[in-house]
Amino acid sequence: MKFGPVPLDEAAGAVLAHSHQVAGGRLRKGRVLNDEDIAALRGAGHDPVIVARLDPGDVGENEAAARLAAAMVPDPEAAGLVVEAPFTGRVNLRAAGPGVLEVSAEAVRHINAIDPGITLATLPEWQRVAEGTMVATVKIIPYAVDGAALDRAEAAAEGALRLRRPVIEAAELIVTQVEDDADEDAKGVRAVEGRLAALGVALTGVRHVPHEAWAVAEALAGSNAGLVLILTGSATSDETDVGPGGLLAAGGSLERFGMPVDPGNLLFLGRLGERPVIGLPGCARSPALNGADWVLERLLCGVPVTGADIAGMGVGGLLKEIPTRPQPRERRK
Repeated sequence: MKFGPVPLDEAAGAVLAHSHQVAGGRLRKGRVLNDEDIAALRGAGHDPVIVARLDPGDVGENEAAARLAAAMVPDPEAAGLVVEAPFTGRVNLRAAGPGVLEVSAEAVRHINAIDPGITLATLPEWQRVAEGTMVATVKIIPYAVDGAALDRAEAAAEGALRLRRPVIEAAELIVTQVEDDADEDAKGVRAVEGRLAALGVALTGVRHVPHEAWAVAEALAGSNAGLVLILTGSATSDETDVGPGGLLAAGGSLERFGMPVDPGNLLFLGRLGERPVIGLPGCARSPALNGADWVLERLLCGVPVTGADIAGMGVGGLLKEIPTRPQPRERRK
């Protein structure tokens, strides 16, 4: 692509680089100039004019953006995404419904390394989104890009992006009680219910039990939901504490106790048969983001979460402080 000022006699068929006021209106940048445009520019005294002229093999910005988006999402319905029409070298992609965003960081890096004029920006991987959330944008920076570079970007784009939709329809909550505190329990239930509702998942049962391992085990044995959450009345301090102990007593297995995300350190993750069980940290009583959200959202959307996955959440795991925490990071003045 050649870019720069040219005499109006040579500008027909070129792309106008900057908007200009002419008699009867304004010629917008990005317009492919025709004979009438040339006459209007001449009449307004704009000669020479700055334009972009495509070389053989170049692909215009809108076509290039549309091609890259199509290579990335060849089947929008299957990917759970909506691919919008190109404009000014940009194509936006949006979520077709609630879920978490799966991103191939390697593919995104590869695409962005091919040509500085070919760009793809996405939300962070596993970001929870709602219907209509913009999850990515393709932007062709110049008015055209080299076709060979675009071919390479298209080849790298396969599998770069998709939405993982919820696969679990219902969850149950077990709340252990150290003392009778109906207000605090109700607050915790509302926060959990809100988290599930954000992904269209129903909270189908809440069981209040004594803060004893045997009581947790009995409640787990009586549950049949696709996911079970445990919110203990006292913080879980050890992998043999009431919550994890009740899971093991019920015949379940413990995958991980503790996570390098704050707030959210005291989460535990296990399984009861094929069903995941999450022991929620006390901060889950607040609707504010905490480490449990990252685990909960992925599991609800069928994304496996292992102890190694949780160990890797430390980078970016220092979240915003919650003012109501019993043990804040810094002493209150």
